[in-house]
Amino acid sequence: MKEPIIRLKGVVFKYDERYVLKGVDLEIFEGERIGLWGPNGAGKTTLLYIIMGFLKPEAGLVEILGKVRNKEEDFLEVRQKIGFLFQDSDSQLFCPTVKEDIAFGPLNLGKSREETFKIVEETCKLLGLNGLKERLNYKLSYGEKRLVALATVVAMKPICYLLDEPCLGLDETIQKRVLSFLRDNARTYLLVSHDREFLRQTTDRVYLFKDGKLFPTLPNFL
Repeated sequence: MKEPIIRLKGVVFKYDERYVLKGVDLEIFEGERIGLWGPNGAGKTTLLYIIMGFLKPEAGLVEILGKVRNKEEDFLEVRQKIGFLFQDSDSQLFCPTVKEDIAFGPLNLGKSREETFKIVEETCKLLGLNGLKERLNYKLSYGEKRLVALATVVAMKPICYLLDEPCLGLDETIQKRVLSFLRDNARTYLLVSHDREFLRQTTDRVYLFKDGKLFPTLPNFL
């Protein structure tokens, strides 16, 4: 039997004295496209941060790629193989130009400059960014930044994506590009969104985040 890429069991987390995760269980297998839906402050982003090792749970098991992850060094491999799209694109972009930001991840993984150049070209073509490669990031529109942030994740060729509100505030044209990428090129992901229609089009099943736990939604939820 195949092991899940991500397994959480009984994960508990609190901010000050407020518990936002109260024993969360979740498994994500290769090929699954899962959505998370729920009110602001429910704990959706917190859950993604715990998977990436940015936050440490008070209790519970975090097992990723077949290994239990506890310490900071345990998550170095996770961040190389699990692609995380932050809700705030500015948290993802820190190089002067678009092409430099897209190249940063592959170079950091030890790819040659030739390999990296090819990856940047492929990624830009995939997301319709060819006309933006030389642009300065601070001159990009909100939607363009969102696409470039996604491109920096895609260029890492992750085995699973964690996507925090990938289409929040996007116009219809750019949202269609993201939708097309997810449907045609992303095999495995966990996607947070408030947009039920977007979830309907991009996921196979959706969990509702409520009272610190995940609940499978009914088929007619969306």
